[in-house]
Amino acid sequence: MASAFDLSALTPRAAVAIDVARDVGRQAAAFRTDARPETLGVENKGLQDFVTVADKQAEEAVRAALLARFPLDAFMGEEGGGNADESERGTWVVDPIDGTTNFIRGFRHWGVSIAFVAGGEILIGVIYDAAQDKVFHAIRGEGAFKEGQRIAAAKTSDPNHAIAILGHSRRTDFEDYLAISRKLYERGIDYRRMGAAAIGLIRVAEGVSDLYYERHLSAWDMMAGVLIASEAGAVVAIPPLGLLLRQGGPVVACSPGLEDEFAFLMDMEGLLAAAE
Repeated sequence: MASAFDLSALTPRAAVAIDVARDVGRQAAAFRTDARPETLGVENKGLQDFVTVADKQAEEAVRAALLARFPLDAFMGEEGGGNADESERGTWVVDPIDGTTNFIRGFRHWGVSIAFVAGGEILIGVIYDAAQDKVFHAIRGEGAFKEGQRIAAAKTSDPNHAIAILGHSRRTDFEDYLAISRKLYERGIDYRRMGAAAIGLIRVAEGVSDLYYERHLSAWDMMAGVLIASEAGAVVAIPPLGLLLRQGGPVVACSPGLEDEFAFLMDMEGLLAAAE
C-alpha cells in the first residue's frame, strides 16, 4: 500500500520531530545530571529491563508536542503503548529514551528515537544522540543528515578494517550472540556493544561503524535508525513492517562494501523462523 504522504506533508513533520527530539533529549540529559539516584524512579519491567520517570515524562512530552501539531496522526510509544494505524493515517513510533540502562548509570550512549510510518513504509526517522548532543534525521528518498549536514555510510571493503556494533537482550539466546561474535572475530572484524540500538544504527549511517546487528528489537527501538542508515547508503535488512510493528524482530545494517561479508546475517526468513 503506497503512502498518502508526499514531501510537502513529511517536511513539516520532520521539522517538528527534530525540534521535539532535541528539546526532550536535552531535558532528559539535564534531569539525569541533576537527579539523585532515588529520584530517577527506576522500575523493573523485566530482568535488566528498566523504565524511569524520565522515560515516562519524555514520552508524554513527545506525544503532546507531535499530536498538538498533527492531531489526526496515531501514536505508538514504548512506555505508553498504542497501536500503529493500518489505514493511510500515519503513526508516530517512539522510544523516548533508547538505552535506558545506560541513561540510569550515566553512560552517554542513549538517545530519543522518533519514526513516522504510513502505507507500509518508514517515512521519517529522527534520533537525538545524547553523546554528541546532535540530531540525525532522514525523510524517505531525501538522504540522511546530522545537524543538517548530509552523512554517508563508510566505504570500507576490507573486513580487517571493519568495526561492528552488536546488540543483545535477554529476549534471545546468549549462545547465538556468542556465535556471531566468534564469526566476526574469525573474519578479522573488531566489534563493540553499546546498549542502544538507535545509536548503533546512526553510527553505521555516519560511517563510524560498518555493521549494526541485533537478533530481536521492538519496532520503536529500530525504525528511525533503520531509515537514517538506509538513506545514508547502508544496506539494511528488516522483517516486513507490519510484522515488525506487531512483534518486533531482527535488524542488520552494514556498509555497502561489506554486504557480501555480512550475508550470513541477512537471512531474515531464517532468523524469523529461529525466533518462533
